[in-house]
Amino acid sequence: MAGFADIIGQKMIVDHMKNVIENDQVSHAYIISGERYAGKEFIANVFAMALLCEEGGVEPCNECHSCKQALGRNNPDIIYLSHEKPNVISVDDIREQVSATISVKPYAAKRKIYIISEAEKMNNNAQNALLKTLEEPPEYAVLILLTDNLGALLPTIQSRCVVLSMKPADDRLVKKFLMDEVGIPDYRAEICAAFARGNIGKAKILARSEEFDKIKDDAIAMLKHIHEMDISELNQTIKQMNEYKLEISDFLDIIAVWYRDALLFKATNDANHLIFRDEFQNIKRTASRSTYEGIENILKALDSAKKRIGANVNFDLTMELLLLSIKENTDN
Repeated sequence: MAGFADIIGQKMIVDHMKNVIENDQVSHAYIISGERYAGKEFIANVFAMALLCEEGGVEPCNECHSCKQALGRNNPDIIYLSHEKPNVISVDDIREQVSATISVKPYAAKRKIYIISEAEKMNNNAQNALLKTLEEPPEYAVLILLTDNLGALLPTIQSRCVVLSMKPADDRLVKKFLMDEVGIPDYRAEICAAFARGNIGKAKILARSEEFDKIKDDAIAMLKHIHEMDISELNQTIKQMNEYKLEISDFLDIIAVWYRDALLFKATNDANHLIFRDEFQNIKRTASRSTYEGIENILKALDSAKKRIGANVNFDLTMELLLLSIKENTDN
């Protein structure tokens, strides 16, 4: 089953889609922009189902032949663009799967829908080929581009599409979703929601990940003792961090939440709103060892570390600078 009610925390997008269907004002091209795992594909699929549903309502019925085909990803009027090269959508991919087929009328519905995931991977030639289609699309065609990097799409592509930008879902909605749909307890759902930062898909991954639990435990163990660690111990910690290169953003997010908890407790002396409530005594000690400015410096250092990693700056050097900054600002 899939419907607009199942889209969590994206009311503006849902309202827009339902409104254009109800008023028969569907555009020929859309861009859905949002973080990886945020649910762009799910939103596109629900929209496509609703557009092709034989019942003709605003919501997909999930029962008609078209909806059942869509749920099985075998509706002939919903075309999912594929690409052999993992990091590039080439001009041939666009020409063969879009340009050469879009003039063929829908098989059964009044619309024919193309869903292009990872649209940011289109090279310039591919985007220019798609642009020709966007300039004069057939009346029945709807193209939906999904991207986690809107800036990678040419301005001319963006100007011919309705751009729908996903927003982070409220943590309360994410927490409720995890408790209801994934079946995890209150405290774990709260932690996963905090680290997911409004990304429903990432929250689900974290909720089911044993690896995340290990990363979290290792990060907390380090934070409890970092003020006592010497240079050799810091270097050993950096070596351990190398194990998490693929999940280093999670590792850094755990550290950030720890110090946000410390900052919150320092300002309010109230443990009720902490994410790491079960580590209250250690959070309290962290808060007492740092000034407000010191904690702010650590949070800035974390942001800098993320940017350096994103720019492929030397990993060990980046982590060493971060750990030294943390240590310098927790020895007060």
